[in-house]
Amino acid sequence: MSEKASQLSRRERQIMDIIYAKGEATASEVASGMTDAPSYSTVRALLRILEEKGTLKHREDGKRYVFLPTEPVQKASRSALKNIVNTFFEGSLVNAVAALVDGREKISPEEIQRLESIIKQAKNR
Repeated sequence: MSEKASQLSRRERQIMDIIYAKGEATASEVASGMTDAPSYSTVRALLRILEEKGTLKHREDGKRYVFLPTEPVQKASRSALKNIVNTFFEGSLVNAVAALVDGREKISPEEIQRLESIIKQAKNR
């Protein structure tokens, strides 16, 4: 899914965000969760496209289709983040982290401690 996930349109990404937040959703639940939602038939068409791309699957609940992601959010978010790092930061983890840190006015002591712990673990590998 990692390559497929990086090829999602803005609307497809919005739909995936809604489904990840809910865990699963019907087309009407997706449409009601969208800002400036397209027509119901457009939402259904987008859900079908997402199934064809392999990012969603569905189960039947009576007459309704309930849509679920094909990968856990953690795996999908890692793939998306890797794509962002490759696209915007020339594949450099250092440049990506620097952009995140430089863009914040304040980093809490807890966040700094967590970052230091992650760096220490990386050094020990």
